[in-house]
Amino acid sequence: MQEVFPLSDLPFRVRFAPSPTGFLHIGGARTAIYDWLLARSTGGQFILRIEDTDRTRFVAESLQDIMDSLKWLGLDWDEGPGARGTDEKAGYGSDPTAHGPYGSYFQSERLDLYHKYARQLIADGHAYYCFCSSERLNAVRTAQEAAKQPPGYDRHCRTLSPEEVQSRFDAGEKAVVRFKMPLKGTTEVYDELRGKLSFENRTLDDHILLKSDGFPTYHLAVVVDDHLMKITHAVRGEEWIASFPRHVLLYQALGWELPKFVHLPIFLAPSGGGKLSKRHGATGLKEYRDKGYLPEALFNFLLLLGWHPSDEQELFTAEEALKVFTVDRINKSPVAFSTDKLDWFNGVYIRKMDPRELSKRCLPFLQESGLLPDPCPPERFEYLVKIIPLVQERLKWLTEISELVDFFLNEDIAVPKKELLVQKKSTPEETHVILQRSRAALAELSEFSHDAMEQALRSLAETMGIKAGQVFMPLRVAITGRTATPGIFETMDALGKERVLKRLDQAITVLN
Repeated sequence: MQEVFPLSDLPFRVRFAPSPTGFLHIGGARTAIYDWLLARSTGGQFILRIEDTDRTRFVAESLQDIMDSLKWLGLDWDEGPGARGTDEKAGYGSDPTAHGPYGSYFQSERLDLYHKYARQLIADGHAYYCFCSSERLNAVRTAQEAAKQPPGYDRHCRTLSPEEVQSRFDAGEKAVVRFKMPLKGTTEVYDELRGKLSFENRTLDDHILLKSDGFPTYHLAVVVDDHLMKITHAVRGEEWIASFPRHVLLYQALGWELPKFVHLPIFLAPSGGGKLSKRHGATGLKEYRDKGYLPEALFNFLLLLGWHPSDEQELFTAEEALKVFTVDRINKSPVAFSTDKLDWFNGVYIRKMDPRELSKRCLPFLQESGLLPDPCPPERFEYLVKIIPLVQERLKWLTEISELVDFFLNEDIAVPKKELLVQKKSTPEETHVILQRSRAALAELSEFSHDAMEQALRSLAETMGIKAGQVFMPLRVAITGRTATPGIFETMDALGKERVLKRLDQAITVLN
């Protein structure tokens, strides 16, 4: 049996070829990561190609989202729109070689090439014009369903003579181009993960290569582009295995050498039952980015969602992954998309991150919520760096940062209600006394430090004959409006003496 990606195949030339029909899918992001790892670890090239031939579903802003999402994950590419070392502003309608030597990298700008090879296939007897109307095709499909036959084109136009074809064109009829699939036998293909696969030709219909609007289908465009762009390894989702024989037969009909194929396992729902879909949560990378996941965490999570290392290591930086990633350790079986595991990764990376870097990551979310201005003054950013370690352990997603630090960043807070200030087994009068005496003890401190505050308040509790917690909890609520916060002394130290005393005064007023 052929080995999986023998080292003699180095370097790899791979492509990521998304369709701009919406935000980048999380499954596509994993494919891009694997492509990038293969290219970078072998000294090869990683190409971004935009498969935009489905004009009915084209979304203009998708291209920018695709590029932004890849860059957010830390991926760079050598050819295609936005490639490193090229004019990143060059887009549709620019010089075809603006993004590399095999441009254009937009399929909608390569129509002449697809038409050229479609005509070649027709001339060589491997394809034909089909004039069947949508009404006729629907009627054929209905009849097949009634007869409980598998759906598929009935090859009605397969034997049209050149003269009849020309006559129908002269009459103004529109046609598609279909591939002539073999009517008998089997087609064998080779996937680098699954080995040899065999397909009965009689189960494969004559699929469309060129649509009547002049745009190619995926089947023709991907084969032409992969060949002309010298792609050595095609990495794509498992859902394309059904189309695998169509592509192999196209390569053979055109007389071209095949790249090697890797079909990645699909994502299952978190429960492991059924394919991942929107009803199970976010499926677009942008949704995870907007929710506050770190790119390092998502990279690590997606890396292991279909690939396993040789040991028990779970945490991988991109640099570490480059040293160990190999195709033979990609799983063949579908893998469950566990958001709980992704959350775990995100928490680990948040806790490991340098406070200053984490502050930079949190800043856009704090600016969006209005807690910090844009641009942020240096002194306010430095204050953020100071308080970030106080909440770092509790931060699960970056979107939670505003709720965790708002009482630090706001000069004033909503005065807590009496019901929140008074703890169980206590009274408003007792709480009033505790806060008054706490305020007095804190006001007397010449040094408003962690140790000085702790000593003063513990001594107060001992003097009053109560537990320290009976002092700390109403004090915590009074200065933050919360019952759960970072350590009370670290919090007061970060707030500063003036704000602590001011908030205590407001809480005491509530209890009067």
